[in-house]
Amino acid sequence: MVSKRFILKRLLLLVPVLFGVATLVFAILHLSPGDPARVIAGQRATEAQVAAVRSDLGLDDPLWMQYGRFLVDIVTFNLGESYIIQRGTSILTILRARLPVTLELAIYGQLIGVLLGIPFGIISAVKQDTITDHLTRVGALTGISMPIYWTGPLVILLFAQFLNVLPASNRIASQFDPPVYTGLITFDTFIFGIQSGDFAAFISAASHMLLPAAVIGIYGMALISRMMRSSMLEVIRQDYMRTARAKGQGAKITVMKHGLQNALIPVITVIGIQFGTLLGGAVLTETVFGIGGIGTMLVKAIEVGDYPVVQGTVLVFAFLFTLVNLGVDLTYSYLDPRIDQ
Repeated sequence: MVSKRFILKRLLLLVPVLFGVATLVFAILHLSPGDPARVIAGQRATEAQVAAVRSDLGLDDPLWMQYGRFLVDIVTFNLGESYIIQRGTSILTILRARLPVTLELAIYGQLIGVLLGIPFGIISAVKQDTITDHLTRVGALTGISMPIYWTGPLVILLFAQFLNVLPASNRIASQFDPPVYTGLITFDTFIFGIQSGDFAAFISAASHMLLPAAVIGIYGMALISRMMRSSMLEVIRQDYMRTARAKGQGAKITVMKHGLQNALIPVITVIGIQFGTLLGGAVLTETVFGIGGIGTMLVKAIEVGDYPVVQGTVLVFAFLFTLVNLGVDLTYSYLDPRIDQ
């Protein structure tokens, strides 16, 4: 059981982290080349028009005043409006539409990686130096070595073109108009299926999600499998594991009851970091499969100089990453109560 004191301590540590990220984002964007006022006004605007835009946005105020206003806006959840991508639209509105797309992709990709990587790692460690171990290690090395921009088109060619069993792009078939409850399309269509008794939309959404999630999951599975194998091998060699075996306890029970919990601690670190990386690095997968997520939007915002979108997206990424780290810390404390002390 995780103590309330431990949870409170970790929550308080999130404040300086987010403050540091906000300061860093503000500094980088103000040091980067380009004039936001010129971007908004247009390249053909006169200097008077550019100056008017700069005054309206407060860009001619002292830097410390802009920084203070920036922090107040963050605290009040006012991330501003888009300059270019969706001019005049609130950043929170844009993020509410785009973030669930990337979040859903990352969740399913991580789920595939965990459900496959942990068992493969355990089997590889238990059957060390056997043909099973060698095959698992080769598979993990292959999975890590394959970049998404190569794996994505490969699985599209195989499953969508040659076998024609799975769709190659988009989130759902065009004939469906699913309701939006959370933005997570598989969840929304599943709820709609329960209400209506028709799960055709859910089946379509799930089939569209399978290939992109598998592409992300392959890399995650490979990394988790390698880490799980190393951690489990270290645990198996511990004295308490030998003692359990000497008392007549079966090998499977010893590994699952005594070894797995301790071996999972370093693996949880990899899973947490990997999930945060998936949120920010899903842009390749979104591009290959035609999924308009937040990663694709961030790249476009950087290219066209839509600074409020960049700021808001990076801050949301940072917030989600800190929440993932909080979850990792709490999981540590649950698996090993000594950490709580």
